[in-house]
Amino acid sequence: MIDTQPKPHSPKEAGRLWRTLPLVLLVLALGGIFATGLHRSLSFETFLRYQAWLQDLVAVHRLPMLGLFCLTYVAAVTLSLPVSAFLSTIGGYLFGWALGGIAASLAATLGAANIFLIARTSLGRPLLERAGARIQGLAAGFRRQAFLYLLSLRLIPVVPFWLTNLAAAFFGMRMRPFVLATQIGMLPVSFAFAFAGSGLDEVISRQEKLRSDCLATGQSECTADFSAGSLLTPELMIALAILGILALVPVALRHWRRRVADEGQ
Repeated sequence: MIDTQPKPHSPKEAGRLWRTLPLVLLVLALGGIFATGLHRSLSFETFLRYQAWLQDLVAVHRLPMLGLFCLTYVAAVTLSLPVSAFLSTIGGYLFGWALGGIAASLAATLGAANIFLIARTSLGRPLLERAGARIQGLAAGFRRQAFLYLLSLRLIPVVPFWLTNLAAAFFGMRMRPFVLATQIGMLPVSFAFAFAGSGLDEVISRQEKLRSDCLATGQSECTADFSAGSLLTPELMIALAILGILALVPVALRHWRRRVADEGQ
């Protein structure tokens, strides 16, 4: 007789299914956010619209609002939405630069850890196994100095935060140094944006005046032209770049010593 009963999935297939499920849910959530336009709500113009209301809520419900801010930040980073600088700035404005900076750095690290785990278990290992020898060699070199490389990338905010998370996952970086480098590297960046956000009143007043002048001319589309990155002064950007370069000095020294030793043999 022919066995017509469906064969149970092997443990390997079941494990692959559970590893890809978080990625599928993440893609579905991201698609739903962009389809409904919710991603547009995380903008400076939306913040201006609800600024007074948010300040009143923080004044009355400070801790719950801080928790909501952290959850929003974690979700945004997990979904790889490019709003980290904006949220850090708003955190500094609503909660002060010290508390806002700490909350932003912790939330950014937790969100980065989420997407790192999802990407590493769902995509990182399978893609790296199928990659060529050259890519695998680059990944091995990255893993040897992963902490310092990642720390440097965190300190220099010109590299997209989400791209760094995915790159570390693809190259097979371990979880502990990833979290540690992210937390240390995000502290000065988060405090920089939070400190800029604590003095946001002047920027808000200027943007509101520009918008009023635009509306007075009869134009219908008058939006707030603002970027959180514009709050970082050139001096602060140079300081962060120097920190990022200094983080790579031990890597350069190790390469130099290895090269000298190889030439001496």
